[in-house]
Amino acid sequence: MNNTNSFEYNYSADKQREIEGILRKYVDDNGDVYEQIVTLDKKAERRGTVMSVTMGAIGTLIMGIGMSIIMVGQVAFFAIGVLVGVIGLGIISLAYPLYKKITQKDREKVAVEIINLSSQVQ
Repeated sequence: MNNTNSFEYNYSADKQREIEGILRKYVDDNGDVYEQIVTLDKKAERRGTVMSVTMGAIGTLIMGIGMSIIMVGQVAFFAIGVLVGVIGLGIISLAYPLYKKITQKDREKVAVEIINLSSQVQ
């Protein structure tokens, strides 16, 4: 009696990892809850950070322009340079309150989702 029914199995760990990597690209897997919470928290802070850094950079440039005007050396430009520099300092000093306000609004938007996810962890 000749048995033609046979079973052959080849396993490759490297191929399996590659297949799992490709599969992760196509499956909508949100990862674990901790990663989702961290991602949402970073998202809430990102816009405020970008806006405040931009405002601080603009204020710094304006203050630098004021310093340059002062260094021209003429008495008439001294007062103008001081005024421009003070305006630049004012803009710089508003960067942190802007960050806090924008970040607070963005945190309020994601608060419910973060609270729901954190209840899954506990």
